[in-house]
This record gives sequence, C-alpha cells and structure tokens, in this order.
Amino acid sequence: MMGSLTAEQIQHFNHYGFIQVDDVLDPEEILDPIIEEYEGVLDRLADELFEAGEIQSRYEDLPFGERVTEIYAESGRIHNQVFDFSLPFSGVNENTPFWTGPAVFNAFTNESLLDAIESLLGPEIYSNPVQHVRVKPPEHRLPKNDDGNPIIGATAWHQDHGVVIEEADETEMLTVWFPLQDTPVEKGPLKIVPSSHGGELLTHCVDYVGNGKEFAGARQIPENLFDADGAIPIPVNRGGVVLMHKKTVHGSLPNISDEIRWSFDLRYNPTGQPTGRPLFPGFVARSKSNPETELRDADKWTELWSETRSMMAGINQDGQGDHKFGRWNTDHADCA
Repeated sequence: MMGSLTAEQIQHFNHYGFIQVDDVLDPEEILDPIIEEYEGVLDRLADELFEAGEIQSRYEDLPFGERVTEIYAESGRIHNQVFDFSLPFSGVNENTPFWTGPAVFNAFTNESLLDAIESLLGPEIYSNPVQHVRVKPPEHRLPKNDDGNPIIGATAWHQDHGVVIEEADETEMLTVWFPLQDTPVEKGPLKIVPSSHGGELLTHCVDYVGNGKEFAGARQIPENLFDADGAIPIPVNRGGVVLMHKKTVHGSLPNISDEIRWSFDLRYNPTGQPTGRPLFPGFVARSKSNPETELRDADKWTELWSETRSMMAGINQDGQGDHKFGRWNTDHADCA
C-alpha cells in the first residue's frame, strides 16, 4: 500500500486543491472488515423495522447493497444514522444510534492513510469530528421527497470550510474521502472544481433553488459564484482516497447505477487547532512528539461519542437554539 505522497502529488494538491491517490487502504485488511461490521448493524436495523411492521421481509439473503436498498425503499425512510460515526445537531436522545466499531476505527488510524495525511499536515495529526459515512442507494430505486427528488440524491455544491463554525477559519482542515467499493462515474462519486481553493470562503445559501430543483432545501453555493462548468468527476476504486483542501468547491453526482455508492468522509487537522465542531469529540491520530497521546482504543472512542450523546440529549431539542453548528442564514445578497 502507498503511504507518503510524492513531491509531484503534493504539488498537484497545492495547485488543484485535491489529489486522488490509489492503493492507500488495503481492501482485504481495512475495507472488508468494515463491510462485515456494517452487515451486523444492518441485521439489527432489519430486525427492528420488521418487528415494527415497516418492512415485510428482513432480506437476510441479499448482499449489503441490495439489502439496504430494499429496506430504504420499502420503509420509505433514510436510516443512515444507524451507520454513522457522528450525531445529529439537534433532537438527540439517549437512544440515538451511531456506529463506532473497531473496524471503522482502524480505518481512521490506518498507518498508510496517516502517512499520506502527514505529507500535507505534518506529523501532529488530529482526527476532526466532522465525519460521516455515506450510503447512497440507486436513485431509481428510492422513494421521492415532497420536492419530487429521491430521498438520497446528488450532493449540492459546497466547501468543507463552510460546514464548520468560525473558530476553525484558520484551521488547516483536510478532507479524506474514500469508497468501500469501486465507484465509477455512474455510481455518483465526487465532482470537484479544480483550483477553486485559492479564494475566500464562498456564501452557502440555506434556502436556494437557483442551482436546480434537485437541490431544493440543501445548503449550497450559488453557481454564479464559481466556475461550475469546470467541475470534473473523480471516480475512485477500492483502496483509493481523495485528499481535498477545505476551500475546494465540490459536490457529488447522482447514483444512476444499480448498486449503492458507499463511502467515508473524514477530516483531519494539525493537533491543537480548533475543529469547528467543539461539542463533538476528536482524538490524536498521530503524534511524533508525544506518541503516548495517540488514541488506539476503539472502545474509548465509542465512550467519547456516548458521552457526547448524553450531553446532546440535554440541548438543541427544538433546533439549534442552545448551540449553533453552522454559520449561514437566508439573508445574504448572494442567495437572492
């Protein structure tokens, strides 16, 4: 597996705001155990929905992708929270699900991945809690929402800098995106605007329809603020990763295939810099100066998120009135 980036790859990242790197994560050692772990999560979800009468079959004979698609389609609901290693910003209770299993944790702390990250951030690396798993079934198999769009579709234009609060404006936050399965263009990979990271943080509009009805209701950057026509798709095979600057404008394509698109969306920054999501727990993923501070215990990681869930259960029960997780409103002139 490839580790540290070459000088040419670092130059590419600095110029274009991203780099796609093949063969960083060993599929058999790192990705297959994650898939097996999530199959157990899906077992429990299927049992709950079947017993509640929301689905008429547990679909236990189907592989993960087919099974999750059938369950989402029949229940008419998105169940991504049961797979996610994060929490909602509001309405959390003591039973809100999340998943922080050991196979997932091993991906966060994989040495080859951290070698690549160190090439851009240096040797003191913090796992930033802005992190999600993305399970995107084929659009043609999904129910529609009130706007007539699939309940999970393409992702609107944004910068990852735009999803954190102002405390992280100077943080060197790096996005790490990788699929658990081969992700060609038809599965809906990232689409990136090369060299869009050199300017300022662009306005993200909360209620905006100027980019098309398929993005109605999504937080997004109006296309008249950047060169949307210059975007390129980034298909990635299993084991590959995309490393991206926090100001690089990107979104994702729709999944028009017959299979799920399944990916991890992680963030890292130099240790000591604000994460932009202070209520959520991060951890030291690598430290050359203080290796004893590195977290290598998946159970401890789970404990950190359990404590956070208990804390969140006491705030933001009716929206983000107690603590804000974002910075945007509907009043900006760019959103008119």
